[in-house]
Amino acid sequence: MSMKQKKILVLTSAFALAFGIAPTVNAMHIMEGYLPGGFCIAWGVLCVPFLLAGFLSIQKTLNEHKNLITILAMSGAFIFVISSLKLPSVTGSCSHMTGTGLGAILFGPAAVSILGLIVLLFQAILLAHGGLTTIGANTFSMAIAGPFAAYGIYVICKKMKVNKRLSVFLAAAFGDLFTYCITAGQLAIAHHADASFGEALGKFMLIFAPTQVPLAIIEGILTMVIFMGLETYAKPELRAMGIIRGAK
Repeated sequence: MSMKQKKILVLTSAFALAFGIAPTVNAMHIMEGYLPGGFCIAWGVLCVPFLLAGFLSIQKTLNEHKNLITILAMSGAFIFVISSLKLPSVTGSCSHMTGTGLGAILFGPAAVSILGLIVLLFQAILLAHGGLTTIGANTFSMAIAGPFAAYGIYVICKKMKVNKRLSVFLAAAFGDLFTYCITAGQLAIAHHADASFGEALGKFMLIFAPTQVPLAIIEGILTMVIFMGLETYAKPELRAMGIIRGAK
């Protein structure tokens, strides 16, 4: 690892520490106790195959390219940093960026399920951001659904020969928005006693939209900037992942 890469890692860790210790405890992912027990178990079980695939994916990547562990750690730190910056939204949840698009583009969506789970556990235990009972639901929305959507958009843009940086922006932004579509759906499934599922879903999405749309755009820009930095300082690693091609 070069000196420049070490500096990037140190700066990322510093930002994670600075933003992660924010004392706002009323702004969370789906918070502790907000979903019925049956829903918590069901979402957790649904996450298991993705987590197994993610573990195997990371293991395969690091076995083939041990030097990518730094980029993998940076991707996890990026998720931790910007998903800790939260704005209170509908009762029981919040609006915040996710940061999962970058990892999905670099390592694939399955690997991000593991990174996202680790981040969510740390946030729930150390920052009162989210909850242990709702860890399955939060993992599915932020660490599985969002990354798969981001990766899918990136692949589509790549096949359509869209500019790579624009592709990164679109993948990160729409991956973020899809995360909150899933979160709204999770809340609507659990809390629509006085209305139909469709009405509850529309209500939750409408409440999220004013804060989440601008945050998704900001996340797209930030992810694109980070990607541009990696293109400058981590070309060998990006080449090993097949993200860029060409001579050294």
